[in-house]
Amino acid sequence: MTPAQPPLNPDTPAQWRQAGGSAPHAHAVKAADLSAWWTLLGDPALDKLVEQALAQNLDFAQAQGRLEAQRILLGTATAAYKPAFSAGVRTLQDVAALDSYFHASLDMGWNLGLFGAYESSALDGQAQLLDAQAQLQAARVQLVAHVVQRYLDICVAQQQRFVLDQQLQLDARRLQLQQVRVQQRMGSAEQVQQAHLELNRSRAQEADLLQHQARAAHALAALLGRSEPEAAWLATSSTPHIPSATALRLQVLPAELLRSRPAILAAEAAVQRAAAAAGLSNSALYPRFALGGSLLYSYNLTQNRRSSSNQVPSLGPVIDIPLFDWGRRRAQADADELEMNNAVKAYRQSVLDGVADVETALAGLAAQQQRQQSLDAQTPLLRSRAQQLQRRQQLGLASELDTLEPRRQLLLHASQQSVGQAAQALAWVALFQALGGAPLPPQTPPGTAGATP
Repeated sequence: MTPAQPPLNPDTPAQWRQAGGSAPHAHAVKAADLSAWWTLLGDPALDKLVEQALAQNLDFAQAQGRLEAQRILLGTATAAYKPAFSAGVRTLQDVAALDSYFHASLDMGWNLGLFGAYESSALDGQAQLLDAQAQLQAARVQLVAHVVQRYLDICVAQQQRFVLDQQLQLDARRLQLQQVRVQQRMGSAEQVQQAHLELNRSRAQEADLLQHQARAAHALAALLGRSEPEAAWLATSSTPHIPSATALRLQVLPAELLRSRPAILAAEAAVQRAAAAAGLSNSALYPRFALGGSLLYSYNLTQNRRSSSNQVPSLGPVIDIPLFDWGRRRAQADADELEMNNAVKAYRQSVLDGVADVETALAGLAAQQQRQQSLDAQTPLLRSRAQQLQRRQQLGLASELDTLEPRRQLLLHASQQSVGQAAQALAWVALFQALGGAPLPPQTPPGTAGATP
């Protein structure tokens, strides 16, 4: 008798409300793209880092080990309902303490697992395997997302340091020119102090960037199973690069979350385990039938001869009828039934949470793309203003000091653009993390120990 499993009936919308960019160049993301979504960023260095992390990360290796252990244990889920044989030897005396005997016995017991007990135990084993697979997938999703995030942090820090170096040069030059103006009685000490203040602020930003870059580099090294980061991750890049997150047109249906999102898989495993527990407690309400047998060899040590009275083999049924504790068993069955209903509700909530997370991530990605477009629209205006002042300086209509501030504003804008570009890429990461994007585990042929339930 197979234990009754409640229908899950996940409530998923037919389409996403915010399916992504409507631009003609938007990339169509399908369910197959979830297994290697980071390659859409078009950065070979990042692709290599993700491959190394999946091969060397210790936390991920532990999750793989737990799954392998669960696959091994899957075959023992119904071991209690298979024939069990045991053998033993012992010495004993008779009641009158006159003779001593040597006994050797071969015993057999077989719990038939009727009324759904066998099927419930098998379902519990499958549920534990599914839970281990969900944990492995969660570790895979988190690992890929964290590697991409730390790599983006390093790229942003390198870009910011590259821009800040140019900004420091402008601030130092402005301080020098302000000091010359004071010497020529054309400027004030307050302007020199203001230039000093701006220069010190820029130097403080450099210290913060160094700390941020070092933190990201060491975190990335830990994700790759290394004790130290690469020197390039801590250095200033002469050609800084931030992976560009192109516009998306999401074609992954909400129903795909049921297969890819680890939290939903874990909730499904919890439902199966609750159903198995309810099936076992329900089977305990009925009599337990088993077969038992024994083959005994007896030898009289005192009289040095075999005993003929204890050599008859025995075989017969064992029936355990719940009488005096039936009320306790009934209460346990009712409680497990309620726990199963709660597990179903938790599963449906996890589906709703998954849909909400994806919709939130889509909205965040759209907001970051709009912000980046606004920043890009300001670039020509700032560049034109800086070029006009440079031409005026060449014509003798403006001083070098007049050109420094527009150039500095252009650098600050470039810094904001790099931050916005990184924020857009991080929104990308959040989207695919919500979708459960990561390399899917290899499919195990049906009927094997590691088959997916």
